[in-house]
Amino acid sequence: MTKPSTDIRSATLDEMPHAVATIVAAFVADPPARFAWPSAHDYLQTMPLATREFAGSCFKHGTAYVCRDFRGTALWLPPGVEPDGETLEKMFRDTAKREHLDDLLATFEKMGQAHPREAHWYLPQIGVDPHAQGKGIGAALMRHALARCDQDRALAYLEASKPQNIPFYQHYGFEPLREIQVGAAPPVTPMLRRPRR
Repeated sequence: MTKPSTDIRSATLDEMPHAVATIVAAFVADPPARFAWPSAHDYLQTMPLATREFAGSCFKHGTAYVCRDFRGTALWLPPGVEPDGETLEKMFRDTAKREHLDDLLATFEKMGQAHPREAHWYLPQIGVDPHAQGKGIGAALMRHALARCDQDRALAYLEASKPQNIPFYQHYGFEPLREIQVGAAPPVTPMLRRPRR
């Protein structure tokens, strides 16, 4: 098997399906996603739509970063660009497991409140195809975007959806702000990174 490419570039709008497919594969065991859609069928049917609604505008801004063979994707929203909260809420109301909906929506509300008030880059989703993990793709994606944050002297913000991902983000300078945990929903950890000189 050939080594996956770690050359990073911006994906075009036409390439959105490839980039989104990588996120869907990478998030197949993501606790919040599977809390929303516990069945494999519901997850596979809805996660592509959720990804497009949550972070799809980054394709228009040139901030959907992929490696050449689409085995890794990082969807960054630049300062001033936010997900459409109203559309996302409607999608969750229409698709999420009924008994999890209130805890899920309350978690998203707290996530929104945790965002920095200052201008910042937001990383809603980063993922590597499970078949290609452990080969430096996630690191290359992270370095690529954070170089721009540092160049622009801008804050970077994300939410870690798994506790085991926190050390990876800390390695790149992100610091946990607090933990969000509502009812039966899995915990989410907002993390902030200040630009490096």
